[in-house]
Amino acid sequence: MEYRYGSHTVFRINYHFVFVTKYRYQVLKGDVGYRARELIRQTCHAFEIEILKGVVSKDHVHLLVSAPPNMAPSEIMRRIKGRTSSKLFESFPDLKKRYWGRHFWARGYFCVTSGNVTDEMIKEYLEHHFEPKDDDNFRTEG
Repeated sequence: MEYRYGSHTVFRINYHFVFVTKYRYQVLKGDVGYRARELIRQTCHAFEIEILKGVVSKDHVHLLVSAPPNMAPSEIMRRIKGRTSSKLFESFPDLKKRYWGRHFWARGYFCVTSGNVTDEMIKEYLEHHFEPKDDDNFRTEG
């Protein structure tokens, strides 16, 4: 298990994102797909988001990333989708015909956290970390 370090933090926060093109149009192939991958890489690099694994499919993108604790998942998606959308329209003007509203990505996204430490492992650790008092209401379920 590899941790990342900030100036005052040690962290390992992984997210699995899936986001789709508007109307599920299969436009992420060929040069558009390669350009989207390049833009996602640049955006992640700029915000210290490490791409652990990723796939650009014809109508959606899967990303497994490690993100710093000061970035919410919604912020990560806003930055990735916003930047790639505008740059893809610049690079491929023909996309504007299909996406006349200037929205390349569909509105939502899927996000789940992942890691090596399970909820059960954390509960077990906290259960044995100190002697709980009878009136302590901040305990784990047994």
